[in-house]
Amino acid sequence: MFKSVLVANRGEIACRVFRTARRMGIRTIAVYSEADAKALHVREADEAVLIGPAAARESYLVADKVLAAAKATGAEAIHPGYGFLSENAEFAEAVMAAGIIWIGAPPASIRAMGLKDAAKKLMVAAGVPVTPGYMGEDQTPAHLKSEADAIGYPVLIKAVAGGGGKGMRRVETSEAFLDALASCQREAASSFGDDRVLIEKYILSPRHIEVQVFGDSHGEVVHLYERDCSLQRRHQKVIEEAPAPGMDPATRAAVTDAAVKAAKAVNYIGAGTIEFIADASEGLRADRIWFMEMNTRLQVEHPVTESITGVDLVEWQFRAAAGEPVPLKQADIPMNGWAMEARLYAEDPSNGFLPSIGKLEHFRLPDDIRIDTGVFEGGEVSQFYDPMIAKLIVHETSREAAAARLADACAEVEVWPVKTNAGFLVRCLEHPKFVAGNVDTGFIAKEEDALVQPSASTLVPAAAMAARMQRAAGVETFGVRVGTDWDSPWAPDLTASRSRADAFGFRLNAEQRADVAVYRGEHRWVGDASRAFAEPFVDPAWTIRLDGETHVFDTDASLYAGALRTAEGSLGFTLMGDEIVVFHAGDAVPFTLTRPRAGMGGAASDGSLRAPMPGKIVAVSAAVGDAVVKGQPIVVLEAMKMEHALVAPFDGTVSEIGVATGDQVTADAILAVVEAE
Repeated sequence: MFKSVLVANRGEIACRVFRTARRMGIRTIAVYSEADAKALHVREADEAVLIGPAAARESYLVADKVLAAAKATGAEAIHPGYGFLSENAEFAEAVMAAGIIWIGAPPASIRAMGLKDAAKKLMVAAGVPVTPGYMGEDQTPAHLKSEADAIGYPVLIKAVAGGGGKGMRRVETSEAFLDALASCQREAASSFGDDRVLIEKYILSPRHIEVQVFGDSHGEVVHLYERDCSLQRRHQKVIEEAPAPGMDPATRAAVTDAAVKAAKAVNYIGAGTIEFIADASEGLRADRIWFMEMNTRLQVEHPVTESITGVDLVEWQFRAAAGEPVPLKQADIPMNGWAMEARLYAEDPSNGFLPSIGKLEHFRLPDDIRIDTGVFEGGEVSQFYDPMIAKLIVHETSREAAAARLADACAEVEVWPVKTNAGFLVRCLEHPKFVAGNVDTGFIAKEEDALVQPSASTLVPAAAMAARMQRAAGVETFGVRVGTDWDSPWAPDLTASRSRADAFGFRLNAEQRADVAVYRGEHRWVGDASRAFAEPFVDPAWTIRLDGETHVFDTDASLYAGALRTAEGSLGFTLMGDEIVVFHAGDAVPFTLTRPRAGMGGAASDGSLRAPMPGKIVAVSAAVGDAVVKGQPIVVLEAMKMEHALVAPFDGTVSEIGVATGDQVTADAILAVVEAE
């Protein structure tokens, strides 16, 4: 076994590989860009090497810089993680040519499966069923459109060199094809340096089923059962689970046998995933599952497979790269219980899932489940890389128990001011259709309005009012005095065993009460607060009456833990200047003590389209004087490896275009202006 490993990646996957390496006594080496100088993977490595500027194309994607770092540190092996150079056959060859052990698939296997059109032809020859579509060399828009018309809509345009949901578009009509093709090709060229595409028939009730395979240099290939990754948004996986719900033994045998056959067809070594699409309109059936592609690397969702099998796939990768055989025979690989993984993204579901960037001033994740992350409180989410900040993984005896536990875990997430999809994940996991296992890849699109919308209960603004009363009464939160009236005779005695804020709202011969208000955007909530002993709490509690509802909050828990206990459950909160942020069911809901100014980003009420984050303009689809309708794309911004269309906020005329294709823009820059009719 080698004694040192360099991980040619960043973030949570680098930290994940380091964890296994440390357990095995292997020295760990990180590479990092200027933007990642203080990143968690740099902190956790035994040694770290700066390899370039923030942009991935100038650092993590430059093979020569990674190899130079490996040589300078004496790294005996390189693990590529996923993304970046993990499926780059030329990089794998360069690693091996330098006398360094490559912990990944053989270059020939990467090439065979790297281009989706060639891979499908290879699978047809190997007897593996594939979806109908076009995989030809003629890439002219007119020909591609004619092929799509012949296949019949809806169709899926996919980048030949794609992966991770990039360079993929669903097209519903012939009229929409050319615009979708252009967008797909731009994203493919940007992400993979290759704008070629293939076209597939879009399955109307699709399930995304994938099989974990593993091969060694002795010709052995085994599978570690299947995963279901059907819960997706814009082809990006959101929640994954293993095994797949509704998978009977006969269908499992058929799909896993096909996966092993596919891996053997390319003499596969190491960890890989064979992805299938299933027509689930009549349930999972062996004759309705087709090969889509192979990912010749470790997958983001590998922890759910590890959970049900008890296998450390990174350790297996290390052993295969060192020439050892697969540690277990097929018959000895167990499948126990049910595992689920949720991807916590830095994004704003209420604003079209736009990525969110910035400093993680408040960052709390549950501590009783497996968490794979590459960030920490005080760290930053950068504009330069993927917006996933953590993976939450649970393992239970049944699917129902796993879904409930993962929902509870996501509900405990507290992140601010970076926005996340935690509340969205909770609503996905608790949705009756998901709980019943009755979902396909279109589930989120169909249910998006309900999944994005947080609870309308008065509990959350009432909690903000209770937190404001705590602040006004001068209690100590997180060890910091936040009150202001220290000379008042009614100020609390913080030297006592409990806070004496009982005089707040004092009235002669009447119940203590005080009017209290909080704001969220333009909305103002006004309630009244009183403080007294209330069951079941042993300390005086805040009672908040708001819009005809009454909520009682225990204050003792809030003094240091940042929590408010109620009969309806616990809520977290944090106080930041004039802002009170309440955490409830995964949602982070900010309130202010005064009416805030209008927010940044997106389309303003005056018709100005502002950049929601720094990025590059990749398309301008309107000109000054053009008549546009509400929802029509005006400018397309590329940021955090994704394209974001800024659209007309209402019907009108474009009065200003402030950017051109190729421009780099800063957050809140005005990109265009639309005047209402």
